[in-house]
Amino acid sequence: MIETKTKQTTLSDHLTDEYRRQQSLFSAQPAIIQRFLEVQGKQIAEAIIDGGYQVSFSLPDRIICTLENESLTIIPQNQRTHSVGGFINRLRKEELYKQLRHSLAELEQSPNPAISVAASLLRHAAVLHMVYNMLPAGRSVTYKLEDNQETIPSVPEYDSLEAESAITSEKDAIAEEGKNEEGRGELLVPFVPYARKFFLPQWVAFNENGGILAKSVEEAEAHVKSMQRFMEVLFLAVALAPYISADDEYAKKRYGMLGQLINQGRALAVYHARKMIAHIKERASSDNLNRGLSLSLPYFDDQELRVDETKLEVIPAGRIMFVPAFVVRAVRQEEMKISQDTRLNKSTRKHLLSLLELFEQAFETA
Repeated sequence: MIETKTKQTTLSDHLTDEYRRQQSLFSAQPAIIQRFLEVQGKQIAEAIIDGGYQVSFSLPDRIICTLENESLTIIPQNQRTHSVGGFINRLRKEELYKQLRHSLAELEQSPNPAISVAASLLRHAAVLHMVYNMLPAGRSVTYKLEDNQETIPSVPEYDSLEAESAITSEKDAIAEEGKNEEGRGELLVPFVPYARKFFLPQWVAFNENGGILAKSVEEAEAHVKSMQRFMEVLFLAVALAPYISADDEYAKKRYGMLGQLINQGRALAVYHARKMIAHIKERASSDNLNRGLSLSLPYFDDQELRVDETKLEVIPAGRIMFVPAFVVRAVRQEEMKISQDTRLNKSTRKHLLSLLELFEQAFETA
């Protein structure tokens, strides 16, 4: 255990040192070179995030190679322009960020120090753009573990000093985009107190009791997809430059959004489960479940950070009269399977079992 912690500490220190070195080297560049790198980095970042299959970029004409020597070193003109990816790569379904990572690594290994440093700073500019410019800033939040079976904090801490009213200030509201009436400022939209406990209140679709805050379930699902997209951008940033994980803004955004996504993803699954239970009872009361019943139960996988499904066959196809005990039996069989499923981590398994328990409780006494 001590050896493992030592290795983790060493890796963390290495990433922090590399991040600081790149940041210092970037800051040492003349302003015009920094702007050039930022423009190229933005171009690279957007191509990766938008799912492009090709990106072209250019190295600056000159660069400061070391912090000790502030003289500019010229990069040969015929070695400045580069292109990564292409139509063939798209047909092969090769991800652009992997190809770009490989190409930048080759440039960083160039015997020409100017090319090597320029490529590393271009990588740095791209991941900074992803973290700082492509993702909205959020609130400072604190989450706690739901219980000892959890590994990721996702329950917002309760602040007894927080006011229980939605104050329309920049801290507690967002400005609506779009046209405003002439002579009036931006429209500030307040959030309920529970939503304000999360990193981005505008994407909170369910309250602490599972009640829906969004206008519709479709909007709630869109919020979850937006949060997944947020986490995907952070994943791609780390995939391109692992040392970005040492950046304070990256850490804040990852912590804030990860807890919110897991919390709201699970709440969405619970909402669907309750709707399914109500729908089954409604159909059963009208004798409309006598030709078979199969369920696709959504749950949130906090390893993959996505909504998945588990399938249950309650009544095989045919003319069999529906009995609530059939649901209880199918659920208990599924619970035994899930409890032994090594593909799920402990917290996802607990979440899925709790969803199955909702069905068991609903039909055990029916």
